[in-house]
Amino acid sequence: MSLGFLLLAIALLPVADLGIAGHDPWGALSRMGAGLLSPDFGAITALAYTAALTVAFAICGVAAGATAGFLLAPFYHRAPVRLICVAIRAIHELFWALLLMQVTGLSATTGILAIAIPYTGIFAKVFAEYLDEADPRPARAISPCSDAISRFFYARLPLAAREFGTYTRYRLECALRSSAVLGFVGLPTLGFQLDTFFKQGIYGAVAAVLIIYYLLIGTMRIWMRRKLVPVYLVAAVGFLATLHTPPMGQGALIRFLTQDIVPAPLRNADLAQPATWQSLGDWLQMLSVDQALPGLAATLIVAQLSLVLAGIVALIGLPLILRPITGRFGALLGHLMLVIGRSTPEYMLAYIMLQVFGPSMLPAVVALGLHNGAIIAHLMGQQSQHLATGLRPDAPRGISLYLWELLPRTYGNFLALCFYRWEIIIRESAIVGLLGISTIGFYIGTAIQELRIDRAVFLLLVTVLVTLAIDVISQRLRARLGLDRLSSHAATNRC
Repeated sequence: MSLGFLLLAIALLPVADLGIAGHDPWGALSRMGAGLLSPDFGAITALAYTAALTVAFAICGVAAGATAGFLLAPFYHRAPVRLICVAIRAIHELFWALLLMQVTGLSATTGILAIAIPYTGIFAKVFAEYLDEADPRPARAISPCSDAISRFFYARLPLAAREFGTYTRYRLECALRSSAVLGFVGLPTLGFQLDTFFKQGIYGAVAAVLIIYYLLIGTMRIWMRRKLVPVYLVAAVGFLATLHTPPMGQGALIRFLTQDIVPAPLRNADLAQPATWQSLGDWLQMLSVDQALPGLAATLIVAQLSLVLAGIVALIGLPLILRPITGRFGALLGHLMLVIGRSTPEYMLAYIMLQVFGPSMLPAVVALGLHNGAIIAHLMGQQSQHLATGLRPDAPRGISLYLWELLPRTYGNFLALCFYRWEIIIRESAIVGLLGISTIGFYIGTAIQELRIDRAVFLLLVTVLVTLAIDVISQRLRARLGLDRLSSHAATNRC
């Protein structure tokens, strides 16, 4: 299976646009490196303000998404609920933000909902898995006369409450990344500052933004305390309420639902006329042939190359964080590299790579490969660390320990994690199109810029269907290889 994925990626190389587009990558890297080594905190007041907004958007988005996901989790086994959850989480937060701007403008509501809507689908799935994996005996022991609500709150929820809290805290870390990325579409978060400073070539200020961002992520375990959650939530709501938002008009939502998302041939048309449906067919054919198919092909190429690169990065990165292989100092350095790789949002990383390599598939492949590879290596490291400390006294050391003892025992987990990330990489490959890379996100972004929302919605539906197909294929491959027995909450939905 691994060889098949590798050969497929090699076969796609001749049709992939991996050119450097006339850029001088080493010159760009040297200029960035010089700026990163001398961070400029001159605009510290503005940076602190946008950092606070980044946290506020994340907290409010997670609170809304976790609440909605909690309400949907008991019903997730029902097909309509599951399909809705899969569909909303298949669309990236940036796409949600671009759509919501047509209704709520560049407002706090847009930022909160852009995070909350896809996170609702994620929370519903993960919470449902925790409930299903909890011990069923307490629920069976309750009197048959008790109602379903009592059985849920007294017999099922207490067994999964701790996992709910742990996962919600982890999802907040993901939301900080999502919140930062929303700045690239105009919301006042750290991503907006990063985009501004990059366009001006002020790399010292870029370094300051990144340092503040990494501090937020790295110190979250210190400042995010369960007892302070209500205080943070109230403060976040109050802080976001101070944002000034230009009014969009009272009919924005009605116009969006009745005009904007309706295919152009059907607007104000006579549905009883065959010519109307002929026009709709021509419209669908035009979008499918000219935009959906080429965009989808580019998305799948980027995703396949990124998946294989992520696997290579994970296999190389895993031994770097294991003390028996690299020693204490080497393991600390390896952990630092993986933390930077997995903490930097894929969109932000692709944006940085775009400044180096120019507009081609290469920045997207490198960014997605590094980001997802760091996540996979981190998760494998958590499993391998236990194995490395429990080996026999005469076990080999160094690279031999990794190749002959640890890797064979964890390779099944490695493949499972790659399959779990496959769906997410498809989603991420689509979104990098907003940077000008020729994936389906490029056509979605263009349609929204031209206020052709109906076209954007059609292309988003295509993205959702492809994501669903990849998810089904991934599940079947895991089942065929016997990898579906692995713990779901150790591997799924890692952002």
